[in-house]
Amino acid sequence: MNRVIFVGNLASDVETRTTNSGKTCALFRIAVQRIRSNKDGQREADFFPVVAWGKTAELCVRFLSKGRKVAIDGRLEMRSYNAQDGSKRHVTEIIAEHVEFLPSDQRRGEQREGTEQGASKADGFEDCDDELPF
Repeated sequence: MNRVIFVGNLASDVETRTTNSGKTCALFRIAVQRIRSNKDGQREADFFPVVAWGKTAELCVRFLSKGRKVAIDGRLEMRSYNAQDGSKRHVTEIIAEHVEFLPSDQRRGEQREGTEQGASKADGFEDCDDELPF
């Protein structure tokens, strides 16, 4: 089974390409923090290339930019190619099958505050201390 899930931030803006057959391809990199800190107490990040196709690619191009937090569900693929200098290169990429656009920590806090402040009036319940009938 080849299934990976990554949560990270875009390390680059999304590049778009179109194949000869008209299929859209989106390319970008994500930075994923490691769980453990290094010897200096800093958390390092790994950078992974991501490829999305079709409708997923179109949505990525439209809504993602450098720094945006995303969750990617997909698979790993390895391929090789010949570089311009004639050397053979190998690359491992995440092929994104699903991309979920996540709010940044700052935006999540703003949304939470807005929800907490406006929830009672928006829901139609204002400071009701009565016991619920169920």
